[in-house]
Parts: sequence; structure tokens; C-alpha cells
Amino acid sequence: MTTSRRDWPLLTGLIALSALPTLGGALRVAALSGGAEVTPANERFFAAPVPVLLHIAAAVTFSLLGAFQFAPGFRHRHRAWHRRAGRALVVCGLVVAATGWWMNATYPLPPGDGPLLMVLRYLFAAGMFVAVAGGFVAVRRRRLPQHRAWMMRGYAIAQGAGTQGVLLSTWALVVGPTTELSRALLMGAAWTLNLLVAEWLIRRRRPGPVAAARPATLATTG
Repeated sequence: MTTSRRDWPLLTGLIALSALPTLGGALRVAALSGGAEVTPANERFFAAPVPVLLHIAAAVTFSLLGAFQFAPGFRHRHRAWHRRAGRALVVCGLVVAATGWWMNATYPLPPGDGPLLMVLRYLFAAGMFVAVAGGFVAVRRRRLPQHRAWMMRGYAIAQGAGTQGVLLSTWALVVGPTTELSRALLMGAAWTLNLLVAEWLIRRRRPGPVAAARPATLATTG
């Protein structure tokens, strides 16, 4: 499969944003499978590994495979692949959101997390589930602009982990260790920032009334 040169900046950026959470997920799987030392920060994963393993597998697939879905040149040249991959991504996206809720509801809060972050995780996991489900319903109804918009919102929330890594690392370098409140606010800001960028892109691509009417005019006069 070939990729347009114009697609590479977008793909590189999205894959780079996925790199930190992907590495973190790989280390988590290695720790769970390799019998790493149990600490207060990871004991909840050893006590119930199923939701975190499902979450990691689905999130890595969703973020890396999903990057190619938003590359216009690649998508236009590989429409059949886009449809097949899209079905897998809907499943992965719903699993990411559902397991996010599952872990939030059943795992005890680790050191440094608090009730505010728990509420934010519930809200954004629910938002992702709604977005991915909305994208699936829209494509089934052949409403492709709405499908693309909903999937962009779901992908933006999923990529929150990458943006959180950037913000938390920058905060640690500039300010120092986070508090319970600052950690929650930074993580919430990462999800919000991603959604704002997604909404800007959605509205930038949306055709105006004249542009939207033009194809119909040409069709009737041709």
C-alpha cells in the first residue's frame, strides 16, 4: 500500500503522539506477564489484569491503525481497506471506552489520582463511546461527513493519552511534581485540547452553502 507525500506529516504526527502510550502499554504488558514487583501503583493491574490488557490492545490498535484512516490520499487510494479497517476500529474504539469505564469503576484509585480525575475519565470514556457509536450509525446511513466527524472526535479522545504524556512531562520539567488537582486538570486539558483541534478540523472541512449546492447544480445542467 502506497502513501502520498502529503499524508506523511499527518501520519508522522499521529504515530508520534501514539508512541508514548504505546510504549507504556508494552511495558505494562511485559510487567504483567513477566512477574514484575507488585507496588501500590500497579497492584490493581495484577489483581484484575483482564480490563487493562483489553484496553491496551484495543487502544494501541485504534491509535496506530486509525492514523491511516485520516490520511486523505491513503484513504482515497485504498477505499476497500478503509472500510475493512474501519469495522475493526469501531470494535476497538468501543472496547477502549468500555474498558476505560470498567477500570474506573472497579480499580481502586492509585496514589496521585483523585475523585475529579475519576469523574473526568467517566465523562471522556462515555464521550468516546458515543462518538464511535455515532460514527458507526452515520456510515450505516451513508452520512459520510457525519461519520467522519464522529470518528474524528472519538479518535481525538483516544489520543488524549499521548497529549497527556506531553503535558505531564512538560509540567514536571518546568514546575515539578503534580498534585492531585494539577494532575486531574492537566489530563482533562489534554482531552479537551484534542477535541478542540478535532472540532476545528471538522468545521474547516465542512462545505459552505454555495459549495454544497454546486455539485447538484452541475448535475442538473449537465
